[in-house]
Amino acid sequence: MNKVDPYASLRYKEFSIFLLVRFALVFGWSMQFLILEYEVYELTNSKLAIGIIGLMEVIPAVSMALFAGHIVDQKEKRNLLALCIGLFSLISLGLYFLTNRDFVANWNYNSVLYSIYALVFFGGILRSFFGPTIFSLVALIVPKNLYTNAATWNSSTWQLAKILGVSTGGFFIGWFGVDSSLLVVFSIVIFSLVLLFSIKKKPIMNKKIGEPVIESLKEGIQFVRNSKVILGALTLDMISVLFGGAIALLPVFAKDILKVGPEGFGFLSAAPAIGAFLTMLITAYIPVSKNAGMKLLVAIFGFGVCIIVFGLSELFWVSLLALFFSGVTDGVSMVIRQTILQLKTPDHMRGRVASVNSIFVGSSNELGAFESGLTAKLMGTVTAVVFGGTMTLITVLTTGIFNPTLRKLDLTEDFENQEK
Repeated sequence: MNKVDPYASLRYKEFSIFLLVRFALVFGWSMQFLILEYEVYELTNSKLAIGIIGLMEVIPAVSMALFAGHIVDQKEKRNLLALCIGLFSLISLGLYFLTNRDFVANWNYNSVLYSIYALVFFGGILRSFFGPTIFSLVALIVPKNLYTNAATWNSSTWQLAKILGVSTGGFFIGWFGVDSSLLVVFSIVIFSLVLLFSIKKKPIMNKKIGEPVIESLKEGIQFVRNSKVILGALTLDMISVLFGGAIALLPVFAKDILKVGPEGFGFLSAAPAIGAFLTMLITAYIPVSKNAGMKLLVAIFGFGVCIIVFGLSELFWVSLLALFFSGVTDGVSMVIRQTILQLKTPDHMRGRVASVNSIFVGSSNELGAFESGLTAKLMGTVTAVVFGGTMTLITVLTTGIFNPTLRKLDLTEDFENQEK
């Protein structure tokens, strides 16, 4: 194997521009979601209401995912992404007005809350298009032999943007207020839209333009179902994140248990992303292709342990460390999963496969948020988090025993072929 160049994909100008666009989008989206969680909890003082935010986004995201994948495989990717960003900016602007006290001075409590939920719902529809479009666009910007390296930097950019997005959101709430923070989100999204047009339009790789939707969707679902490696990895991650979605309860921990206020909330929110980002930087130098299946299982098992420690902790620094290492383990899991998808998915099916991925994994955080909110209401906050972490451990052990194909997965040969 030739010496690994950790910056190989970054040497392509369009990929670097793409990463800036992705950074701005994820920064804005993460900041916006965190601000809304805090605002809704302030309005309602309800743990379940926090979970409903995730539910309002995940319902349309899951419902529209397969159709979105079909559309992505049929359309030019750059312009489709531009349309999605433009619509997202309108949602951010709408949320600014809904959280502006002067604008909603004559509105009642329910009107404001339900309007926020409605805009989050429309954001979920856009979410179903974002993932497949971005996944497909990357493959058209960098050559195939750099897919693994590009996946690492793409995931790292996502995590860095999330770090800064959630931490900035937490600080901005305390410094400037919710509405001004959301106006910043709107500005950032507009910036990403302008920057996107520095990337040229790309060819449509799918030769079956105009193919009936049902036939197209069947082909995508069948491909994922027949790939034990892809299906196993997605299922494992979905279930673990679903039951390990303690992050949604951070406002409760920050305000009621750890009592650290908005700034502490920002640090807690950023800790997992910092851990994941640092891990992904390391994987740019040390590929995770060898014994990838076992590394995936170990990483998600470690994630479950961290969630349990966080749930039981009453000390801020212990909670911060637990969340940091949950990010470290999640970072390993994300790089391995993205590497599997990039290496194993044909070009003409990337939109549909990515849409299935969004159903299994991309929306599991929001479903996890709802699950955490519901179980917190039924069991209590600490018990709910410990329960989620325990279910993650059980899932990993069960998968390791009953899915030997995933357990024995080694991507070394695929990695070497991509380098040739």
